[in-house]
Amino acid sequence: MLSTHAHYILLVVASLAAGAINAAAAGGSFLSFPAMLGMGIPPVQANATNTVAIWPGQLTSILKLRNDLRRELVFAAIVASIVGGVGGALLLLRLPQRFFLYVLPWMILSATLLFLFSARISRWLNKETQHPHIEKRVRPLTIFPLLLPICLYIGYFGAGGGLMVMALLALLGMDDMHQLNGMKVLVACISNLSAVITFIAERAVVWHYCFIAMVAAALGGYIGAHYARKLPQSTMRTLVIAVGFAVSGYFFYRNLHPAH
Repeated sequence: MLSTHAHYILLVVASLAAGAINAAAAGGSFLSFPAMLGMGIPPVQANATNTVAIWPGQLTSILKLRNDLRRELVFAAIVASIVGGVGGALLLLRLPQRFFLYVLPWMILSATLLFLFSARISRWLNKETQHPHIEKRVRPLTIFPLLLPICLYIGYFGAGGGLMVMALLALLGMDDMHQLNGMKVLVACISNLSAVITFIAERAVVWHYCFIAMVAAALGGYIGAHYARKLPQSTMRTLVIAVGFAVSGYFFYRNLHPAH
């Protein structure tokens, strides 16, 4: 068994890494959420506390990645994020605690596979093989209803939600990894802010652990966003896919071995 001090150190390190991973790719909650569970917090409260803690890291990431946003998509993305974030948070607080842990790995695995094959699927659907250099214009009215269920999921749990955003936008024809990353961070940031407000209003946050993780995640988010702009697009894509498979694999294992 880990000592109390070791648990705190693990929480700080996991939160720092989560903020950095969320900025550079997606799936940082894969690290920070288990660390919250390790502090002895029940799953729903651990998720609510983790969501509040990692949110500042997403805000600091947005400040670094704001020039990568697709301006014509920002308003539709924000509206979908607000509606979905609040709705997902309320679902989390109303449904049984074990439910979201059961469905989580299937959703993340599906998103990872979708992102892995998104370029091929996009070319096939849009017949872009004859014009591979032309990026299809993504319409705001198209992304709103498609983003809404993903934002609902982000408010509900969130781990891998950014990966789903990137997979969706890539499937619609957006192929610039820096733009995908910027839009992913925006949607995750606003969705989680909406969920944060809901969790606070419902008194579901364990503040003692939250403040510790919050500072670490904010620092990690700023550092991760800084280096995300320096990474080659192929490296970012590989990192996103690797994190997605790791996230889904971990929670499949956890569901099969609940004592671990």
